[in-house]
Amino acid sequence: MKPTLADLESAKDRLLPDVIAPGLRVLFCGINPGLWSAATGHHFARPGNRFWPALDDAGFTPRRLAPAEQERLLDLGLGLTNVAPRATARAEELDIEEIRAGGQQLVQKLEAYQPRWVAILGVTAYRSAFGHRQAQVGEQHERLAGAQVWVLPNPSGLNAHWTPGQLAAEFSRLRDASLRPE
Repeated sequence: MKPTLADLESAKDRLLPDVIAPGLRVLFCGINPGLWSAATGHHFARPGNRFWPALDDAGFTPRRLAPAEQERLLDLGLGLTNVAPRATARAEELDIEEIRAGGQQLVQKLEAYQPRWVAILGVTAYRSAFGHRQAQVGEQHERLAGAQVWVLPNPSGLNAHWTPGQLAAEFSRLRDASLRPE
């Protein structure tokens, strides 16, 4: 379903439910839902977002899933959430207090659901939410509520710094790490 302009406008500030369950292998955590995602009810739904292709290209899924198939991730030990819960046209519309509060809420989710890994999709979001100003993409030395942390590049099509191949390679590094014995 392609949302209309009215659908997108009415999606501003809407919340998108998590795709989450206890004991996941990896919980992927976006910055916040975009309007397209909020309008459709599916994470990373905007055409041009590279999350679903990168997930498939990295071998997390047996085939490329459509955003409407997001619930199938749970059967693969994967889940979806966001740092900041409310939908905006661009992540820049969030203020630092909202991102920090979202980081605290994420820690509460991690405590409740105990995923093995949490993958934050956007180094700037991770730096802002958790105060790690020098953090880089990749595995982090800290844990959040017991979960190992990996920072992935933001898969938005607006993030031209990362090619689809580079994005898939970084997702693949996380997949390999998530399959290592504890």
